[in-house]
Amino acid sequence: MGLPENSGYDLHAKWPRGERDLITDVPGVKVGHVTLKAGDIHTGVTAVLPHGGNCFQDKVMAGVSVINGFGKSVGLIQIEELGTIETPILLTNTLSVGTACEALTRYMLEGNPDIGVTTGTVNCVVTECNDGRLNDIRGLHVRPEHVRQALERAGETFEEGAVGGGTGMVCLGLKGGIGSASRVVEVDGQRHTVGALVMANFGAAGNLVIGGRHYDTRKGREERKDEGSIIMLLATDIPLNERQLKRLAKRSMVALGRVGSYCGNGSGDIAIAFTTANRLPHYSQKNILETRMFYDENIDPVFESGVEAVEEAIISALYHAETTTGVRNNCYLGLRDFVARYGG
Repeated sequence: MGLPENSGYDLHAKWPRGERDLITDVPGVKVGHVTLKAGDIHTGVTAVLPHGGNCFQDKVMAGVSVINGFGKSVGLIQIEELGTIETPILLTNTLSVGTACEALTRYMLEGNPDIGVTTGTVNCVVTECNDGRLNDIRGLHVRPEHVRQALERAGETFEEGAVGGGTGMVCLGLKGGIGSASRVVEVDGQRHTVGALVMANFGAAGNLVIGGRHYDTRKGREERKDEGSIIMLLATDIPLNERQLKRLAKRSMVALGRVGSYCGNGSGDIAIAFTTANRLPHYSQKNILETRMFYDENIDPVFESGVEAVEEAIISALYHAETTTGVRNNCYLGLRDFVARYGG
């Protein structure tokens, strides 16, 4: 999906889009949602599987960038230290992090009877944004079975907008949510993919910029600070080491600036990047392992395509999100409804 070419929004993309224009254009990556909508409940969970196998036994190399740390995510410290991800990545609301982490832990224990017995424990990765402007967040409506369902539903195609973990999110004065996009980069004569998935819940109303054009989303809305959060995931099949993946994740901030964010005091902005091309086994009879990396002097196309993918993923989240009325009768327009009502 991504942002349709006939959407009317030109992001001046330099790099070609992938086949689906989703993070799942990176071979092996899968995404699943559970969406909860009923009355004041507007929340859910999204699961991103780095590959189709056992992530604990076959870890992917990764890097994380905490652009602004006003957040409650789980598992980032070990990614920073070891440079690997060993579980699926979950995205949900802030107060459901504990439930999601326990559910993911149980999921991993079921598939790995050695965890906590003959080997160490597991570093589950759970990310979050506060959906309390539209969702009854105090109700703790995300339950363990919802996490399991999201993991089991993961596939190569998935919905964007007000779905999964993005169901109750708000972004730049409009309805936010889950968005995704991908870019194709040719490296040494071979086609590779950089894909992005975001849970967009950030920014001040009135600051939205699409393709260099400003949209005054303050219309009919009280003035608010730049607050909320965004989770940005970048996946690629390009061989990068953990240092280079951290550098790729850090460039996500460029995409945030392009769409109108200045990463305000109350904004939690977190980026995680991983590659499916460098795998690290949990057990090894060899002490010296072989991995591949990119020649740093020529890495700029990877950075630029990553920025483009994140930028489009954010706008795609707004484009696909439907107008939602939630808790306390708060209402946020989807991008298409906003433009239809107020124009550009």
